[in-house]
Formats: sequence, C-alpha cells, structure tokens
Amino acid sequence: MKLAPYTSDPALSRGRAHAERQGTTRGPRDAFQRDRDRIVHSISFRRLRHKTQVFMAPDGDHFRVRLTHSLEVAQIGRTVARQLGLNEDLTEALCLAHDIGHPPFGHAGEDALKAALHAQGGFDHNGNTLRALMTIDSPYPGWDGLNLSWETLEGLAKHNGPVRHPGWALRAADQAFPLELASHASLEAQVAAIADDIAYDNHDIDDGLRAGLLTIEQLLEVPLVARGWEAVQAQFPGGEPKRLMRELVRAQIGVMVNDLIEETRRGVTAARVESVADVRAAGMTLARFSDEMREAERTLKRFMYANLYHHPRQLAAADVAQGIVSGLFAAYSADPALMPEGWGDCLPTEEPWRSRHIADFIAGMTDRYAVTRYREAVGPIDLPEGF
Repeated sequence: MKLAPYTSDPALSRGRAHAERQGTTRGPRDAFQRDRDRIVHSISFRRLRHKTQVFMAPDGDHFRVRLTHSLEVAQIGRTVARQLGLNEDLTEALCLAHDIGHPPFGHAGEDALKAALHAQGGFDHNGNTLRALMTIDSPYPGWDGLNLSWETLEGLAKHNGPVRHPGWALRAADQAFPLELASHASLEAQVAAIADDIAYDNHDIDDGLRAGLLTIEQLLEVPLVARGWEAVQAQFPGGEPKRLMRELVRAQIGVMVNDLIEETRRGVTAARVESVADVRAAGMTLARFSDEMREAERTLKRFMYANLYHHPRQLAAADVAQGIVSGLFAAYSADPALMPEGWGDCLPTEEPWRSRHIADFIAGMTDRYAVTRYREAVGPIDLPEGF
C-alpha cells in the first residue's frame, strides 16, 4: 500500500526527550517500531491483562480486559491505517498504549482517585498514561520512562483532540517535552481514537450478552443493531441466535470501519491536506464517521450506558470498587509503611507530591492486586457476585 503524503514518517520524527545511541544492535527498526515494541515489553502493558474493561475482576475467562481490548483496538487501527496509507506502526503503538493509564476497576477506580486527589489537582487516566510512560515505568538505566518518540507521546496526549485545559500530569509531561497540546494530533492518533470507539461499542455488546445483562430483544431497540440483525438473519436463515449475534458484531465493525475510511478520505480531500503539518493545522478532526453513522453510533452508546454500563449490578460493583480504592488511599496516607519497599520509603514529604505518589502506586495496581492489598491494609471485604 502506497503511503499518503500526510502520513507520519519515522525518518522525520521530532525525536525523543533523551538522546540515544544510534545503530541496529537491537534490530533494524525505525522509531515507531521501537515505540510499539517498548510498549509491548513494558510492565504497564502487561498489567492490562488484569485491569477492568467492563466487568471488574471478572471470574469468567472469556470476558474482555484492558489488554484484550487494546489488542482488538490495534487490529482495527492497523486495518484503517493501511487503507488510508498511514503509518501502521505508529497507529498500532497508540492503540496498544491508549489505556495504560487506567487504574484498577476502570472508571470507578478513576472516580475514586479523582476524589482522593481533589485538593492536589485530581486524576485522569489520559494524563496518567503519559505519566506512566514518561516517568514511572523506567526499565532503562539512562533515563526515566520509556523515552518514546514525540509523535507517539503527542498522539497519546491528543488522540481525542486538542487539550485546552490539561490536568497536572499532562501539563507536567508537556513541560518536560512540549507536545503542542492546542493543535490536533496526527491522523494516526485520530484513527487510534475512533478505533477505540469501534472496538468497545461492539465488543461490549458481546460481553454484555455473555454476562446476561443484555438480551437480543433489548439490543434490537437500537436501529443500527436492528438493521444488522435483519441482514444477518437473511444471510443465515434459521441460524443459532448466539452465533448470529456474534456474526452481527463482526459485520457491524465492518460497516463502521468502511464508513470511517470513506468519510476520512472525503474529509482529507475537502481540507486539501497534503502533509502531516496540514493535518495538525486543519482545525478539525479528519478521521471521523459520516453524519449518519456518527448519530447511529451515539444512539448505540446511549443504549449501552443505560442498559449495560449503568446496570444495577454494574453500579453495585462500582460502589465496592470505589470503596477499595478510597480505602487504600486513606490507609497509605495514614501509614505509608503499609506500602511495599520502593514506594513507601521514597514517599515525598510535601503536598501535592505526597498524595500523587500514593496515587501513582494505586493507579498501577491490577484489580486483583488492589483487592489483595485492601485486605492486607484495611480488612475483609465482601465482593459482589461475579466481581
């Protein structure tokens, strides 16, 4: 596939915050390939296998977690990038790393840390992604962090669009290595963001049905799903409903991907984009759905929030999860000696860094590790069924 003139070129990368020795002693890879590989080999990435996607600390082997979700986002992202002539390696790196900053228990854990750090600047998972990759996860002897390229860090910071009011973590990352937060990011970053939406919009349907929190009858209230269901039934008359629904999910991903590719091509042409600089200066998101698909996707999201994410069982689990995270923060704040060696013994004495350091430790936990540490530091806890 011929690369487009507005693709991100690793040979023209703005570099890394810390200079590195050039050469191929570790294999003939370009800057973005190295970024992807550093992410895959990082501790932060490995921990995603035990972090919440939809269901907290799921006791079923077949439910998605942050790791499997990130792999599915990368598959969609690479497909789209290839068709648009973009850099697949940068797109994949952004897809794989986009959720690294999530604390245990997903958005419930994030809400608890945000409340705990209210007086110290709050907490947000996107800023924490940059903090984890640039400061906390430090396997190299010469510098802190993974020393990723500017394009990868910029894409992670701005994949959802320009950042007008960055939180403290993202602001610190920008001060250390300016990322031009007020502009749009590369098309690779924009594709990674919408690939994330496509993945969880559809795969959460599969998990919701598996968990028994959604029914096919409920889903058919959504026009996009109803149209797909009709097409699948026509293609496989008399098919088993469970298999037909999984076929519908696959087909629906294809419909959304095709719409994204076609609309992005149209938007790039209309904006007269001829370089990656033009992409950043366009003043709009160019990787996008058509108006019709955008409204259909929003309708699907509203349904999923009402019927899955805010299901009473999910809300009950979220309450318990927030209690675990809040309890850990309170316990470590009162007695830092409860934290393991390497965390408690280097606790800053001054705020806000004292509280932020405690939050760093908690944010890196997996769901199950957080439960274990809570029982050790705070006491017994009863977990809801299926937690």
